Amino acid sequence: MPELPEVETLKLGLQKYAVGHKIVDVEVRVPKIFQDEKSQILGAKIEDVKRVGKGLIIELSGKFDLVVHLKMTGQMVYRDSKTSKFILSAKVGGDSLPSKYSHVIFTLDKGAKLYFNDLRRFGYIKIIKKEEVKALPFFKEMGPEPFKKTDYGQKTLQLPEFEEILSKSNLAIKVLLMDQKKIGGIGNIYANEALFLAKILPTRRAKDITKKEAEELYKRIFEVIDKGLKYGGSSDENFVNVLGQDGEYQQHFLAYGQEKKKCSVCGGTIKKIQLGGRGTYFCEKHQK
Repeated sequence: MPELPEVETLKLGLQKYAVGHKIVDVEVRVPKIFQDEKSQILGAKIEDVKRVGKGLIIELSGKFDLVVHLKMTGQMVYRDSKTSKFILSAKVGGDSLPSKYSHVIFTLDKGAKLYFNDLRRFGYIKIIKKEEVKALPFFKEMGPEPFKKTDYGQKTLQLPEFEEILSKSNLAIKVLLMDQKKIGGIGNIYANEALFLAKILPTRRAKDITKKEAEELYKRIFEVIDKGLKYGGSSDENFVNVLGQDGEYQQHFLAYGQEKKKCSVCGGTIKKIQLGGRGTYFCEKHQK
């Protein structure tokens, strides 16, 4: 699933390429992904794109906005006469768009199109009245984000708050980090990487993390989020950027996906277990 750096990367791409365009038409190939009446947004201009946790808000002129959640395998890819020269990742489902994964297609003005692709069809696009966006449970219940440039008034996670969240939880620390109601935007990849760098076992109970360890983990969470954004997100699975190209963060993984490989910190061996239903990677030699 795309996490904060991937969705932020997509947001920035949409701001660069899609903002300023008008929506001319919407072709819905899989109705469960887009169930609203498209006439409500035809002719509307894309004015801005914002992010809350792993969700996107496409702000339109008029009374409505679009709320987008990529879920496990969703993609949004922009194409026009200038960007069509870019070679698409195989993850979009073909050599050209629309592909077999293209389930909603926005025709924009000036010959541009915006494709919503989704291999597993869990994602969605909703038309929401502007004044109701912040009231959506997904956004209203989202925890503070480990990111300094938040949108929609979303809180930035502060160290004292982080320490308090840990102190009150009996959950394994990795499971807690991925609870979106507690901390917004962290998924499996960045939880693994931050714990690896902080030298903390993912199975440890959150409330048992010491103050010093919490400070180190807090720092490392921001570090891996920033690094993921620097490299354009991770395309270890299905994520592609707005031009349909792979990110590069997967080339810099230290723990995630590195099972049986040599630990870059201590020379130990990366181990994989299941924790909270997710693959969990760590080095039992230096993570304590």
